Amino acid sequence: MPAGDPTVMLASDPRREDPVMCLFVVLLFFGPRAAIALWWLFEPLRWDVTFSSFWLPFLGFLLAPWTTLMYVLVAPGGVTGFDWVWLGLAIVIDLASYSSGGVYGRRRRTVAS
Repeated sequence: MPAGDPTVMLASDPRREDPVMCLFVVLLFFGPRAAIALWWLFEPLRWDVTFSSFWLPFLGFLLAPWTTLMYVLVAPGGVTGFDWVWLGLAIVIDLASYSSGGVYGRRRRTVAS
């Protein structure tokens, strides 16, 4: 193959775009809702392909941000095989985020008493 063949893209190619790493950094510093907002601003076509209306991603943004992020990540190619594991993990993280507040609230009341 010629050295300048455009069909070959190496992982070390500095021109290669990797939006998933940027999404990961936003998640680390600002949380899932900020990642949703930025991802929607920078890649609205992916969101249009994934959802047919505005309301479902909006509800996901409010109620289940991790599940919404994971669904947008795996859904455009179709949710098959191991994708269900990732979606299940996101659902568990969303549910844990709702239940963890009560656990810490009980601990504070018990210690303070």
